[in-house]
Amino acid sequence: MGMMSEFKDFAVKGNVVDMAVGLVIGAAFGKIITAFVKHVITPPIGLMMGGVDFSDLKITLKEATADAAAVTIDWGIVAQTLLDFIIIAFAIFMVVRAINNAKKKEAEVPAEPSEDILLLREISKNLKK
Repeated sequence: MGMMSEFKDFAVKGNVVDMAVGLVIGAAFGKIITAFVKHVITPPIGLMMGGVDFSDLKITLKEATADAAAVTIDWGIVAQTLLDFIIIAFAIFMVVRAINNAKKKEAEVPAEPSEDILLLREISKNLKK
C-alpha cells in the first residue's frame, strides 16, 4: 500500500472529517462570540464604568517619548478575551451536557433481547414443563 493510498484512507475516515468540520464550526462560533462580546456585552459594561471602551483600558508603565512608544499593560483587551472564553466554554459545556443527557436516556431504555436470548428462554420454559 503506497503512502498516498494510506493518506487517503486516513483523511476520509469519519473521525477525521468530523473533527475538521468541528474545527471549522468552532472557529466560526468563536468569531461570533468575539463580535458579540465586543459589540454587545462590553459597551454597556464600559458605559457603567463611565463611558470607557474596554480596548482602551490599560496601565501605562512608561510614557511615550520621541524615541520610543509607550509601554503599557492592555488589561481591557485581556478582560474582553477572557469574557469571550467564558462564554464559549459555557456554550460548549451546555452542548456536551445535552449530548450526555441524551446518551444517558438512550442507556436507560432496555434493549430488546436478541433472538438467541429469546430462543434460550423458550427452551428453558419447555424444559421446566
